Parts: sequence; C-alpha cells; structure tokens
Amino acid sequence: MITRAEGAYLGAVRAFRNPMLDLLHKRHAPLVVSLLSVLFTAERPTVPVADAHTEIADALDQLRAAGHGDDLPTGSARDLCRQWADAGWLVRQVLDDDVEAYRLSAHAVGALEVAGRAGGARARVSQSRVRTLLDAVERLAQDADPDVLVRIARLDAEIARLREELARLERTGTVDPVDDETLLEEAENVLHLVRELPADFARVAESIKAMQRDVVTALRQDERPTGAVLREYLERGEHVMESTAEGRAFAGALRLIGDPQRLDALAGQIDVVLRHRFTRRLPAQQRTELREIVRRIEQGLDQVFAAQREASYVITAQVRHHDPLRDRQVDALLRDVMAGLQEWVPGARRGQPVDPLRRLPVAEVEHLRQSVGDPRPPEPPAPLVDWDDELDAVAAHDEARAWGGPHYAELEAHLHASAGADGTADVAAAFRSAPSDARRPVDLLGLLEIAHRHGMTETGEVAFVDAVRPDGTARRLAFGAVTTRIGDDDE
Repeated sequence: MITRAEGAYLGAVRAFRNPMLDLLHKRHAPLVVSLLSVLFTAERPTVPVADAHTEIADALDQLRAAGHGDDLPTGSARDLCRQWADAGWLVRQVLDDDVEAYRLSAHAVGALEVAGRAGGARARVSQSRVRTLLDAVERLAQDADPDVLVRIARLDAEIARLREELARLERTGTVDPVDDETLLEEAENVLHLVRELPADFARVAESIKAMQRDVVTALRQDERPTGAVLREYLERGEHVMESTAEGRAFAGALRLIGDPQRLDALAGQIDVVLRHRFTRRLPAQQRTELREIVRRIEQGLDQVFAAQREASYVITAQVRHHDPLRDRQVDALLRDVMAGLQEWVPGARRGQPVDPLRRLPVAEVEHLRQSVGDPRPPEPPAPLVDWDDELDAVAAHDEARAWGGPHYAELEAHLHASAGADGTADVAAAFRSAPSDARRPVDLLGLLEIAHRHGMTETGEVAFVDAVRPDGTARRLAFGAVTTRIGDDDE
C-alpha cells in the first residue's frame, strides 16, 4: 500500500519529468530561458535553423565578453540547439518554402511564461481576480444544475438587477466612475489570462501532431485488410480535431473566439481601454501586450489550423499510398541498418574511413524460365463473310439517304401543293399530310427553313406533329405554328 508521502513523491517525480519543469530546474535554465525569449517573439514564431545558430552564437559571444563565460555551457550554438530539440524544448519543421526552421514547443512556451511571471510583478489577490473566480464558479454551477426552476429564478433576479441599473442610468444620466487602482487590477488580471494562451495553443497543435504520428505509425504496422484501414484512418483524418482532448477543448473555445465579429468587437474594446488615462500608469510592455491581444489570438488560431491541415494531409496521403508489405520491408531494412551501426560504432575510431558500397549485390535466383508462351491463338479465326460490293453499295446509299438531311426539292414541292388559293400554306398541316418518308424530324426542320426563306408569319399558337424516323420509331414534336406565302415566289 502506497503511503501519502510516497504518493506525493511519485507524483512530483512524474511532474518533474515534464520537459517544462525539466527546463526550469536545469543548471543553465536562466541561459536557456533568456536565449529562447530573445530568439522567439510573437512576431517571429519560427526561426530558420541557420539564422537561429548564428544569433545564438552571437548572443553567447556577447555574454562571454560581458564576463559571464564561467556560467555558460560548453559547445557550439548548433550543439545547444540540438540538445534543446532532444529535450523537447525546440521543434524542427519544414516551412512552405522548403526551409528548415525551429519553433518553440508547448513545454518551452509554458516555461517562458512561468519564468516571465516569476521575474515580473507578483499576482495579487485583487477584486478582479476574485470576481473572475466567482464568475467561473457561478457559470460552472449554472451549467451543472439541471433544475429549470432554479435557472428561471436566477434569470429573473439577473433581469431585475439589470432593469434597476437601466432605470438608474436613465434617471441620473451618469455612470459610476471606477478608480484607477481597480482598473489597473483588472488590466493585470486580463494580461495574466492572456499570457496563458500561447502555451494553450501550442499544446493543442502538438497534441494534433502527436496524434498524427500515432496514426501513421499504427497504419504502417497495420496488417488488416486495406478496406478496413481506409475506412478507419480516413475518418480519423477528417475528424482530426476531435481525436484529442486538447482538440475537443479547443473546438469548444473556437465557438467563442473564432467569430470575426467577436474579434472585431474585442479589438474595439481594447482600443477603448487603451484610450483611458489609467493605461499611462502601465509599463510600456504591458500596454503592448494589451494592444496585441487580438493578434496573439489570431496567431494561435493559425498555428492550430496549420497543424490540423498538415495532419489531415499526412494521414490522407499515407492511407492513399499505404502498402503494408512495403512498409514492413522498409522497417525491417531500417532496423538492420541501425543494428549494423550499433555494432560498428563502438569499435570505430574518429575519422575512420568506411568502405563504400560500389555495386549492389546480385540476386540469387535458382531457376529462370527458359521458354516463352506461344503467341499464336489456340483456334484459327472465323472465315471472312462473302461481300457483294455492288448490292451492298446500293443498300448503303439508300440507308444513308434515309438517315440524311432534309429532302428540300420534295419538301418545297409538297409545300406548294399544300398552299391554298391565296398561296398561304400552314407548315404543320403540310408536314402532317406529307408521305411517311418525308415526315422525319429533320424534314420538319427543312420545312421551317423553306418557310423562313419565303417569309413566314407566327400565329401565336403551339402546333404538335408526329415525326417518324427511318427505323419506324415515332416522336411527337411541338413548335410555334407558322404560315408562309409560298405562292409569291411563283409569280
């Protein structure tokens, strides 16, 4: 049975294994915190690897020149950055322009915030902080209490209080002033809350990246049928935000801070605060932090969304190109390489040459097929059918003529015969009275073309005719009824 003291000790041991606390209790923690805080800022969340090495080397030279050489670690700036990346304080990533860069991990962001708060003004038990606590507890109780009557009574009391305040304002026309000390306390409380946001956003982004690595690793080791793998992992890639506890919490917060109108309102409220006289008593750094609240929120949102897009893309691409057999072969090859390096490195000397692989090994094949398949078909083709060129030419000409364009000469003669005494012919009536081989759909177009050439008049009615194709199929057509004076051209 674990005693209370042992349980507390084990919990503290687990806590100090966290990279954030590990960073803060290291011997060179002040150096790490100072260099990382100088290198990374809100305007510069990522730094190219080459630039980071150069700037850290310059900072180390400046510290040595100032007489702090005894407190500095040995090794180059490149070695320090590699150690920080191995410890989980820096994360290497490739930017869109294929440039490798460093960014702070969530543990490093949290450590910098803790160090900043410890080195700055101490948080005080103020009216603003207590009110924030009471409001949070009240909201928690409201959300947890399912009693409708209690909720109604609470809302009635709140409405009565607001109405009383509104009546007082309408009666007096003045707002009770708030002293500058109270406003300063509230501003410090706001800044205390805002300083937690970068680490929270970084933790959400890193939880998504960790989930992405877990999914890809599991996918490479998965031996299930490809269909089952596709269904599970594509769905997980599409709902990557709901796959982690941090992502689900962020999705809930996004409903509050993701609205552009709400962010615009927040920016307007911050401008109102900064125009007040009490802000002149704030240090310049705190005024800058107040002014950049909206931008820090937008940067955090972009960081999380970028991690979400990358995770969805990587998981989807891995699923599309997933080949379990090939992946297992690659993993086995990499394990063989690592095993060979582990055997070779302990006995190798510094600068020892390595014999290169000048040619690939030859595959040992026991037997090659010496005969090829017979390309000839198993049975001879069927004999050609006798073809009568003259008879088939006549049949082909008649068929093409039947399926061809309008018979203009016959159609115009028929339209003349259908005209009345005054030379007026109804196109629909002429089409209905035509012989079956002149009542094709294309012949109706020919009659309309002839009528347009002679001048046609629309009657305002809709005419319906039945057309017959050469294969005997019928089709009912509708068009605007027209007449033409076909006889005018004969005079």
